[in-house]
Amino acid sequence: MLQNALADAGYPRHVMVACSGGPDSLALAAVASYFARRGHVDGHPVTVGAAVVDHQLQDGSAAIAARTAKTLQELGLSPVEVRTVTVAGAGMGPEAAAREARHAALEAAATEQGAEAVLLGHTLDDQAEQVLLGLARGSGTRSLAGMRPTRGKLLRPFLGLRRADTEEICAVEELDPWHDPTNADPAFARSRTRVEVLPHLEEKLGPGVAESLARTAAILQLDADYLEDVAESTFASLVERDDGGLSLPEEALRALAPAIRFRVIAKAAADVGGQQPSYQRLLAAEALLRRQGSAGPVELPGGVSAYRLSLAQLEESKGNPGPAAIGGGSSVPRERARCGKLVFRPQKPPAK
Repeated sequence: MLQNALADAGYPRHVMVACSGGPDSLALAAVASYFARRGHVDGHPVTVGAAVVDHQLQDGSAAIAARTAKTLQELGLSPVEVRTVTVAGAGMGPEAAAREARHAALEAAATEQGAEAVLLGHTLDDQAEQVLLGLARGSGTRSLAGMRPTRGKLLRPFLGLRRADTEEICAVEELDPWHDPTNADPAFARSRTRVEVLPHLEEKLGPGVAESLARTAAILQLDADYLEDVAESTFASLVERDDGGLSLPEEALRALAPAIRFRVIAKAAADVGGQQPSYQRLLAAEALLRRQGSAGPVELPGGVSAYRLSLAQLEESKGNPGPAAIGGGSSVPRERARCGKLVFRPQKPPAK
């Protein structure tokens, strides 16, 4: 699996294993060490380093990180470094904050090592848990598609392995992995999914549930990629820009299939500095297309206002700012106005 992942990535000359000391990432480090000792993959030169991130969230975390680093060095990985981070959870949950701090640390370590790829030890079980959590949140295609085998520099070669397989690798290699107690802590939704929900589904529905969920993610990744490509090209063909904002012609938006229309609206919001809107916010913005006359604004995450300008108002404005009641800003020039517009603008910060 790792050999295929490195081949698909173009045979990077230096790769870095992200290792927590747990069975999944330690097993991945053990497999990677085989190629480190050989010095090549399919005849292409390769070196393998590693990074251990200490989140400082548990007593003794520094000792665990140091022990893990020593094990990685004994496996023959070089360089091996420990990155200590401070998890600041302002505005996000503890899991998301830890993930953000970890990714930042791994990115910095990869840059310093000159790593062209970062290996992550996520397994098929992790993928199944991700899909279940997405279902529980009522997420869309992109979220249900789970984790990608490849995302930029990040490679997940073990997404086809069960967690039991990584534990067996550690046993065969006589490695003593660290078992993170938070993985069984019911305070975390992912932990409950891991130790309660997925085993219950396997018991009641029969074996193979995890594999089926992972297969669902793989299928949805193909669907999500296709829809993303169509939405991107559609947005590029429709967008009309002016000072500080953009607009989309409502007739063209109405003609789109809903799956593409919602994605185009989300792209418009992101283009002017917004964040991914929830489904409810997308519904509210899309509903402007069914209003008569000028309407709005609808507030979207990240400080973006969406509103509708009618054809009559666009023709009357001749480039003058729109009504203050719906957010203002320069309109589309009259000669381009053949229908109403859905307009997206960043909200102005409050005057100090």
